[in-house]
Amino acid sequence: MNIFRLAGDVSHLLAIIILLVKIWRSKSCAGISGKSQMLFALVFTTRYLDLFTVFVSAYNTVMKVVFLALAYATVYLIYMRFRNSYDSENDTFRVEFLLVPVIGLSFLENYAFTPLEILWTFSIFLEAVAIMPQLFMITKTGEAESITTHYLFFLGLYRALYIANWVWRYHTEGFLDQIAVVSGVVQTIFYCDFFYLYVTRVIRGKGKMSLPMPI
Repeated sequence: MNIFRLAGDVSHLLAIIILLVKIWRSKSCAGISGKSQMLFALVFTTRYLDLFTVFVSAYNTVMKVVFLALAYATVYLIYMRFRNSYDSENDTFRVEFLLVPVIGLSFLENYAFTPLEILWTFSIFLEAVAIMPQLFMITKTGEAESITTHYLFFLGLYRALYIANWVWRYHTEGFLDQIAVVSGVVQTIFYCDFFYLYVTRVIRGKGKMSLPMPI
């Protein structure tokens, strides 16, 4: 494992913890897309089906369990514990527009036509677009709380660090996972405009990040 992979994992974990703490302390999930969180839970579920059959390392196993637990804890808080604060009226992204093409790509582009490999590929492609309902929700409402933007920043940072990880592994090991790299680059592109707004509006002291309202 290299420093970029470790830093990426830490950033990913920190993003989820920031979101969970925000929901728990405020006892509200306002401004958070439940649809995005459901998609992320689906990502981890389909990716970690080998949890009890393939052992890579203690670190790998622990991180799989942690991410699964935190993903479903977030979904529980949004749809069960604090469901009265869930903004379903603005969380209206049509997730079928993501799921249908992702499923199709998973069958067309994979390393082996086996159930586990197809589901792993599905999780990689889905992760690339799972944040779209959240970004759509922010665009629709026109603003996002600083805590929510911190969550998105660290989530985007995780993907950027993983790109550095792939570059490092290619130069040091000759390893290249084309599916993961292409999906990771696509996901990072989705965050580029957000990163600019985060730096110019959130870090410079505004409590919320305001966006132009859609026409």
